[in-house]
Formats: sequence, C-alpha cells, structure tokens
Amino acid sequence: MVGERILERDELESMLIGVGILGTGGGGDPEFFGKPLIEWDLERGREYRIVDPVNVRDNSLVVSGGYAGSVKAYRSIGDALKRWETKFELLEAFKVMESLLGREVDHVVPFELGGANTPVILSLASRVGITAIDGDGLGRAAPETHMSSFLGHGISITPMPFVDRYGNVLIVKEASDPTYPDEIMRLALQLGGGVGANNHYPMSGRELKESVIPNTISLSIRVGDSVREAVESKRDPIEAVLEVLGGFEIFRGVVKEIRVEDVKAHYHARSVIRGEGQYSGRNLEIIFKNEAMAAFIDGEAVVIFPDLICLLNPENGRGIMTTDIRCGMKVAVLGVPAHKRLRECLRTDLGKEAFDPKRFGLPGITYEPVEDLIERVG
Repeated sequence: MVGERILERDELESMLIGVGILGTGGGGDPEFFGKPLIEWDLERGREYRIVDPVNVRDNSLVVSGGYAGSVKAYRSIGDALKRWETKFELLEAFKVMESLLGREVDHVVPFELGGANTPVILSLASRVGITAIDGDGLGRAAPETHMSSFLGHGISITPMPFVDRYGNVLIVKEASDPTYPDEIMRLALQLGGGVGANNHYPMSGRELKESVIPNTISLSIRVGDSVREAVESKRDPIEAVLEVLGGFEIFRGVVKEIRVEDVKAHYHARSVIRGEGQYSGRNLEIIFKNEAMAAFIDGEAVVIFPDLICLLNPENGRGIMTTDIRCGMKVAVLGVPAHKRLRECLRTDLGKEAFDPKRFGLPGITYEPVEDLIERVG
C-alpha cells in the first residue's frame, strides 16, 4: 500500500521515548509495558506496519481502541504477555466490533499516544494482519474515552465493546451523552480487575482524514531521536525536545509534595514542585487524572488540557510517569500547544462537554491556549 512502512527496531526504541514524553504522564509506562511488548512481538516475527492517513482509502473502515484503567493496574507484564497469546482482550474487543459492524476492519488507529496504548494497537494490527494508522485521536494521552479529536469532529464513540481481564464483555451500543460510555466502562473496570480493552470510534477513511491527529507515531520517533542524539552529544535534552515540539519550558525544580488516590479506575494526583535556578522562589502545582491535566505557577493557570504538560527528567530527557513522581525528584516541565484539530473540538458543544475541566476536578476553570497563559504569567 502507498505510504505504508514497517517500523524498524531502532525506530521503535525512539518511539517509546517519544510517547513517554507526549503521553503527559499516562498512556502506559514505556519501560514497564511498551518495551517488553515490542520485544515479545519482534521475537515472534511480528511486524509493526503503519500508513500515513492521507493514503487511506475513503471507503476503508477504521476503528480506534486501547486499554483502559488505572495506570497502577498492572503488576507483571510478563504474565500478561503470555496470556495474550491465547486471550488478548484488545483482539477480543476488535472481533466483537467487526461482528457489530458486519464487515472486516481495514485499519486500526491508536486512541492516544502512550507507552502502552500506542504499542498495543501496533501489536493488534500485526496479529490481525492489517495496518495501523500513523496518527491517533489526541497527539497526547487522556484519561477518558470521550476526550478525543474523533468525538469533537463528529465521529460516534459507539458502538463500544469492552472486554475485561476476566473475559466479561460489555457493549455500549448507543449513548445520548458523550461521557456515558466511559462512565459505564469505569464501573465495569472496578468489577473486572481494574483493566480491560475497548474498541470505539468506527469511521470511514474519509472521516479519519478529517479528524485524526496525523503522523504522531512519526513525530514520537523524531522526539525520541532528538533525546538520544542530545544525550550522546551532551546537549540539553530538554532544549532538543522543544526544538521538535515547539512549546515552552515552564518550570524546573524539585518535587516537594505529591498526594495520590485511585478513584473509579483513575489515578488522581496533585503535585507541588519547588522552583530552582531561574524559577527559584516560585511553586508549580500540577493536577493529574492519570495524565497531567492542568498546571499553575503560584496559583495562576499556565497550562490547561488539552494542551500538553510534559514532565521530563532534566538529565536524560525521558518522560516521567505520573505514578513515578516522588518527593525530591528533579523535573523539567514543558507546556506544548495541542494540535489544532484537538483545539477545534473546544468550539463544538460535544467537545466542550467532553473536555470540560470539571472532568478532572477543576469546575469553573476555562481553557485558554498555553501561549496566552504563558505570556500572562511571565
């Protein structure tokens, strides 16, 4: 197929670094989850093929999907990989989706970027014998299924089959409220071992091209390449990431406080970072719901979802998972504008409801672009 290519091992290593940064603290840990899965598949001769969305036929059938649950749900990836050879929840959900739609799916597209949810879609495509889309529904990770460019551009989230780790199958056939499918799935997650897989957003190739955040797997590889090259040449990896992504360095400092709790299969956290260097005397507070969702410098908003808050290790440039944040940890924090297609969702009634900051515990907060907030806070 025109525009199709097989990802090489070196590209996959860089991709994992990239999605670890763009995942904004969630989407799965690249080292714990993504790397073992990729190694497992490559050892078994599986190939990860991607295609540029512009080359997808208009009449193709495309579905999205991924794993859902708290980022703390998995304790051993080795056991999961063995089990997936006979019962892969994501593949089971995919089969249910095909039966509901009454035809074979031509391509799968990641719901989000992350160390788990990007590789699992590549693995699914490889196991089925189809091609994954070089793109996703966010250009980052997000905690809820309706937080997607697909929904904001008029693609229905339903039907949405969900399969938990015990093999229970839940199908949300229709929903009048865009948040309903995710809310029901969260209840199922609490009963089904805290983790499961879904398929959703069935769309045509034409609809995909109008709604997907394009070429984000390729972008992740470029981000990872930039980090690896910077470390090898002893350059500042934070500056290297900004050269690829654009955006702003908003803070550097040391974590002085982290409070966490699990609520409805989500990992909620609030962290305070004490500034160092040029940020000395200031504090950055970040609100997390699996991912980093809002950041405030001395009480003033500086980044709000869907714009990206990327936490990086200032020494090696790797992304920091929300669950790995510890007091005393040195961090660099970037604010990166979301892709224009994701921002466009905020102009629609569905998008406003799905992306509302009340969804991550901040009612009354209104989204403003990071570039405007940065200029105001200074």
